[in-house]
Amino acid sequence: MPHDDFSAPVPGVLASVRAGAAMAALALLAACSSGGGSETGNPDDQAAGDTKPSPSASPSQEPEKSAPITVAIGGDVHFEGELRQRLDADPSTALGPISQTLSAADIAVVNLETAVTDGGTRAPGKQFVFRAPQTAFTALDSAGVDVASVANNHGMDFGTDGLMDTLAGAEEAGFPIVGAGENAEEAYAPHIFDTEGGKVAVIGAADVLDDHLISAWTAGPGKPGLASAKFEMQSRLVEAVSAAAEQADTVITYLHWGLEGDHCPKPHAPGLAQALVDAGADAVVGGHAHVLSPGGYLGDSYVHYGLGNFAFYNYSGPTAETGVLSLTFQNGEVVEDEWQPGRIQGGVPVLYEGAAAEEAHATWESYRTECAVGLTPAPSGQDGEEAVEAG
Repeated sequence: MPHDDFSAPVPGVLASVRAGAAMAALALLAACSSGGGSETGNPDDQAAGDTKPSPSASPSQEPEKSAPITVAIGGDVHFEGELRQRLDADPSTALGPISQTLSAADIAVVNLETAVTDGGTRAPGKQFVFRAPQTAFTALDSAGVDVASVANNHGMDFGTDGLMDTLAGAEEAGFPIVGAGENAEEAYAPHIFDTEGGKVAVIGAADVLDDHLISAWTAGPGKPGLASAKFEMQSRLVEAVSAAAEQADTVITYLHWGLEGDHCPKPHAPGLAQALVDAGADAVVGGHAHVLSPGGYLGDSYVHYGLGNFAFYNYSGPTAETGVLSLTFQNGEVVEDEWQPGRIQGGVPVLYEGAAAEEAHATWESYRTECAVGLTPAPSGQDGEEAVEAG
């Protein structure tokens, strides 16, 4: 298992990193415009009698490859209904057999869509509110999950007090969560894993919040809350990703985004994904819609618009379709991707096998064309044959 690094962004980095990146990009552009080289001499300028041979150029060396890191990513998890019964019966087996798949990865990530509290005050104007006991963290840890985002439209279902209980419970359990904090700096800070393949940063943020709760639920200076990507806070998230890219070799942004029941992302989502990729995200993933959405490459980064329900009480038809996204990173790049489709049974995900897996995978692949979001089945630079294989 990776070692954890709870370091937050260095003060001052967030305000200046985008300007620094822009200056670096301009410098690179200027270098390319001048010919892209740094030649300091010309053989014709040597004196006629000078027979001293010119130094030969050093052979280009391949950068040393780091160890590959595999990250398994699942969708929305809560512990309501029969899931609560599983949790109360035995937290160590609450998520069922999918724990084998999650535990096999170097890092596993999910969205924890519930407040973890026995107290707090129910959020006003909400039809559905979720809460779970602290054993929820035991269940996630036992299933092989290494970090969870709580930045979603249920993270503060029981108000600020419920959020503070969630934060305290996670700390007591020694279980990392992202996307929430006692202030904005904590909420937007990444959790960083120190692995044999380099540092991996995971950031969580909510792009879906009830309109009447956005202000109350968004973290601010000295104000507990969630990391938000709504409206003007989108730039705050972009800055957080840029800062994380300065600290880590690989950056994964987990977003709560999408429209319930719709396989295709909201119109603004591709632009948000592009902004995060430009800021340094190697993967942008998430969910909320309760159904699966397309995944693929945006340049060299991987984007998945909707991982669906994962461990959930609502599973019928499309809402029962689920899966595990596995991404392998090396030297800060995605070198392999795999979508393992499954179906929720008894509240927990069970992966398909054989012909059923092939059919479910083909259906999921079709969403990329249906939704026309500009994703490709392989990173930029790969030819068509490789693209098919990578998909």
